Amino acid sequence: MTRAATVKSIHRVWLIIAAIDGFLAVAAGAFAVHALHGVIPSRAEEVFKTAAAYQMYHALALLAVAWVADTARRQAARVAGWSFVLGTLLFSGSLYALALTGIEWLGAITPLGGVAFLVGWGCLAWAGVGARRKGAP
Repeated sequence: MTRAATVKSIHRVWLIIAAIDGFLAVAAGAFAVHALHGVIPSRAEEVFKTAAAYQMYHALALLAVAWVADTARRQAARVAGWSFVLGTLLFSGSLYALALTGIEWLGAITPLGGVAFLVGWGCLAWAGVGARRKGAP
């Protein structure tokens, strides 16, 4: 496989992951509004909506990863992407579970997801610093 084909493949993978993540975030938000409203306590509903919002923010961040995936710092972009995925699983996942079950200790997992998000944003910035402009050698 040529480098150009590999880069296109990397772009495609991150784009697909971002689209799936965004789809799931919209579905979670709709679920919160239409299925959970009045069924769970209002505080739990707000926690669920926060999880959906952060999932959407990071689905959009994954689009940025797809955009910079062919830069000089491809490894930084890759780490950013997987950090956003891990952060979504830990942060949003723990908040979804907390809202639906009321099991308080699940809230202790949430900050780990926040740290993963921070690592992702830092790596994305590093990848952007090393990004080549189109047509540049």
